[in-house]
Amino acid sequence: MPYVHVKLNVKQSDELRQKIVNRVLENTTEILNKKSEVTSVLVEFMPQNSWSIGSENLPTFYLEIKITKGTNTKEQKANYLKKCYTDFSEILGDITPASYSVIHEVDADSWGYEGLTQEYRYIQSKTV
Repeated sequence: MPYVHVKLNVKQSDELRQKIVNRVLENTTEILNKKSEVTSVLVEFMPQNSWSIGSENLPTFYLEIKITKGTNTKEQKANYLKKCYTDFSEILGDITPASYSVIHEVDADSWGYEGLTQEYRYIQSKTV
């Protein structure tokens, strides 16, 4: 049940937003093995002149994803970050290397959806 938040400092368009959502969902389901039907993706466009890398306004992105702690390996997370950067470079063109991605691992008893924690869902799946 990941939550993904993407910020971009490029010209806003619905077509670009949909490309980003599709690629992020694809990577999240295929690399991190998450369910797309409970993956939430927020894409925000920021004015390019509001975002500096050093002292320059360069095309960039920032991706944050929250996942349940302990549900992915270091290799999966590394592959996810690499693939997202490659995909964003392909979609956006020449972006700065200082385009960051962060994976936040949240304890299962500290978040959930539909009013139930991930910990509760896990325990319920084990009691038959």
